[in-house]
Amino acid sequence: MLIPAQPTGQPPWSDVRSLVTAGLTRVIDLVMPPQCAVCAAPVERCAALCPRCWARIDFIEPPYCARLGLPFAYDLGPGALSAAALASDHPFDRVRSVALYHGPARDLVTALKFGARVSHAPMMAAWMARAGAELLEDTDLVVPVPMHWLRLAARRHNQAALLARHIAARAGRGFAPGLLARRRRTRPQTGLSAAARARNLTGAIALARPGGVRGAAILVVDDVFTTGATAAACARALKRAGARRVDVLTFARVAGEGENAIFGG
Repeated sequence: MLIPAQPTGQPPWSDVRSLVTAGLTRVIDLVMPPQCAVCAAPVERCAALCPRCWARIDFIEPPYCARLGLPFAYDLGPGALSAAALASDHPFDRVRSVALYHGPARDLVTALKFGARVSHAPMMAAWMARAGAELLEDTDLVVPVPMHWLRLAARRHNQAALLARHIAARAGRGFAPGLLARRRRTRPQTGLSAAARARNLTGAIALARPGGVRGAAILVVDDVFTTGATAAACARALKRAGARRVDVLTFARVAGEGENAIFGG
């Protein structure tokens, strides 16, 4: 199902609703003071990090590889590509991530993914929208990495879908949560090598419904980018259906592991 972008016009009662929401927020803050999303230290507002946790996040900022978003030690100039990008035949076009996958960034992903802390999703999605701003400028549809229905029933939420929904709403882009499907329940990717990850996903992800893809620029959203095997499986399915461009946006990416691999190859 495609969920269209939200209209920009505000209804006449929006100001009243905003005032009521602000009042309720103040009451809640008095009863349950805001806490850091990572360490539970007191903070000024909800959905925020304390200065200590914020300082421990390794945000990925320019300069970085124009394709894979790998951080460079120094600026190589506009459009510079990493050795991994030059050696790769990956089916996706560009990758961007908020931060390296360790410390508080890993804690946030783990809490959202396994701890059902869905309240983290709007904050994390806001950071992702900023990190992927250049991708979103050329995006028609935002698509989450799909989860097998058995795993979804056990976990009760797809963290990629939660993030993608908030990103699409912030950017005013179409949201297509059911465009891709996971046909079989794959083994968890954690602990697998790059080659094993690619084998594990062979034939597992496919287009769930025809139409609406040909000629479109699609942004695939996931929580973590490790070797690129999952992103590659999604991109292949979308490119076979005629997608013009497939970019990838994640909250975190693993540093070191798989960076010199042929992503999805």
